[in-house]
Amino acid sequence: MITWKLIPFTQLSNIELYQLIKLRVDVFVVEQNCPYPELDGKDTLADVYHLLGYQGDELVACSRLLPKGTSYPSVSIGRVATLASARGSGLGHQLLKQAVNECERLWPTEPIEIGAQQHLTAFYQQHGFKQTSEMYLEDGIPHVDMLRECN
Repeated sequence: MITWKLIPFTQLSNIELYQLIKLRVDVFVVEQNCPYPELDGKDTLADVYHLLGYQGDELVACSRLLPKGTSYPSVSIGRVATLASARGSGLGHQLLKQAVNECERLWPTEPIEIGAQQHLTAFYQQHGFKQTSEMYLEDGIPHVDMLRECN
C-alpha cells in the first residue's frame, strides 16, 4: 500500500528532500543517462507542491505540481518518477491519478499541461491527456506537450 504526502518545499524534512532528489536523479540522470539541470529553481517557488509516495519508509514515487504560469500557461505536473524496483505493479498509474486529483483539488477548474517523454504518450492518454504539440527534443530526449482539460 502506498502512503501519499503532498508537501510544499518549505515543509519538506531534510530526509524527505534527500529522498526526493535521490529518486529523481536516479531515474532521470542515471537510468536515462541524461545530464540535465535537475535543480531548476522551480521546486522552491510558492505554490509548488511535491507529491511523495511511500511504501513503508521508502520513497517509491514522486511528482511535482506547479501552478499555472510556472512551466506552462496552465497548471502542470512534472518530474514524474517511480523507483525502478517498484515498477510493473501499476504504481505509475496510481501516481498520476493522485497527482491529477491533487491538482484538481488545489486548482479547481484549471486544465493540466505536461511535457511528456514521447514514448509515454499512450500512458498519459489513459489519464485524459491529449497531445498538443509535435515532437521536440528536451535534453536530447523526444518529448511532446499534452493537455488534460478540467472536469
